[in-house]
Amino acid sequence: MTPPLARPAYLQLVRASAWYDLAVTGGFATPWTFMLVHDALSSSGEAFGWGALPELDTWQILYANLMGSVVVVWAALRVIRPLPLHGAFDGAARILFSTWMVYALAHGASRVVWLFLSVEVAWGILQLAPWLRYLQSNARSDDRSGPVERSGAI
Repeated sequence: MTPPLARPAYLQLVRASAWYDLAVTGGFATPWTFMLVHDALSSSGEAFGWGALPELDTWQILYANLMGSVVVVWAALRVIRPLPLHGAFDGAARILFSTWMVYALAHGASRVVWLFLSVEVAWGILQLAPWLRYLQSNARSDDRSGPVERSGAI
């Protein structure tokens, strides 16, 4: 029997999250594309009353490009070779990203961030929930097997 995390459905989920990352963060990977993405997000924020993004400076562009580049490479790995462990690490990264988005929102960031936050949380839950169930079921089966005998080795 195939373990739940190695089943095609979970690996398709890992791959789908990678395609999402490529679509959403690919534009952050270069200064030229990031400026276009920034302008589009800022215009959308103004149009919907969510607030414009701050004017760009060199540091913002650099950090956006660094983040975009790393996410594109990480996403490419998950598209080409999705593994269960990739899903666990991606889910953990999404929890971290979500944490920093909540922090930014609490400190006055444009409400445009909510769009990204909601999707990050969803992908994080979808990828981590099977791991939590897997770990819980293994913990329960370990509890039923009784105490582990010591070999006498220190």
